[in-house]
Amino acid sequence: MGDFLVPPTRHAPIAVYSPHFPRYVRTVIPLVRRIAAVCALGAALAACGAPRTSQHPAPSPVHPSAHPSASPSAATPAPTLARGPGGLTPVFTKGPNRGKTVALTFDADMTADQGPRAAAGQRFDNPGLIDTLRELNVPATVFMTGRWADEYPEEAQDIGRDPLFEVANHSYSHYSFTGSCYGLPVLPEKRMRSDVERAFTAIRKAGVPRPMPYFRFPGGCYDESALRAISPLGVTAIQWDVVSGDAFSSDADAIVRQVEEGVRPGSVVVMHCTRSAAPATEQAIRAIVPDLRKQGYRFVKVSQMIEASAGRR
Repeated sequence: MGDFLVPPTRHAPIAVYSPHFPRYVRTVIPLVRRIAAVCALGAALAACGAPRTSQHPAPSPVHPSAHPSASPSAATPAPTLARGPGGLTPVFTKGPNRGKTVALTFDADMTADQGPRAAAGQRFDNPGLIDTLRELNVPATVFMTGRWADEYPEEAQDIGRDPLFEVANHSYSHYSFTGSCYGLPVLPEKRMRSDVERAFTAIRKAGVPRPMPYFRFPGGCYDESALRAISPLGVTAIQWDVVSGDAFSSDADAIVRQVEEGVRPGSVVVMHCTRSAAPATEQAIRAIVPDLRKQGYRFVKVSQMIEASAGRR
């Protein structure tokens, strides 16, 4: 069985034209060739400024429900856990011990007040990491803040429309849902639900057709009040059992060691998708993925791990 409904706790900070010629050409050949050359040049220039398109076929467009817990498609509902005692939001920490599966998760962090830093050139995205996951064919779950989706809508859409990945909610503001959490600004309890709802709205607005009904608390910090506050949304809170240590680390080898020493069957690994706060993550992934595959591990998304666990509803 998967582990869920764990006691309130605190964890280490987690701190994406083709030119068509006329059917009837009534001009001289040299002119046609010149027109073709101009069209081809225009298409090439347009491609240079466009976001990178996915290497994988995009899923069919879905009209998401206004309620984040509702399935975007009745045929393929997202697996979730049943609510806990008293209707509290359920918490998923790791998958079943049977089978050597591991879920790599990446937090796309950006707090509500970091806009000026982004405008000044600080990068909170990491397209190179996403490209590496594609190159290595690694399924992954990206926990995205609404503020990140607002800042990088083309990248959010690119990730969200690639079936290799799934996008989940990491709050809008990336403020703490408890009184104290690694120095993060504190979100009042009365604003917790609306902050999560606002994040779903921002993620969908960016072009993600199917945000999953999963939520990761900023910093991994939560208590019973926070679980109760977001319970009406019907989400499953996703924690982890392996801290990668990539936050603010430039030592890829140390990240590799920490992940590989901590991974067990069913592990959920927390990592980051922000160049400024986790500059060595991509390099570490290039070592972690082949190493774990040699050990017989298979990479899955969080939804697949929940589905394999008892307690699916």
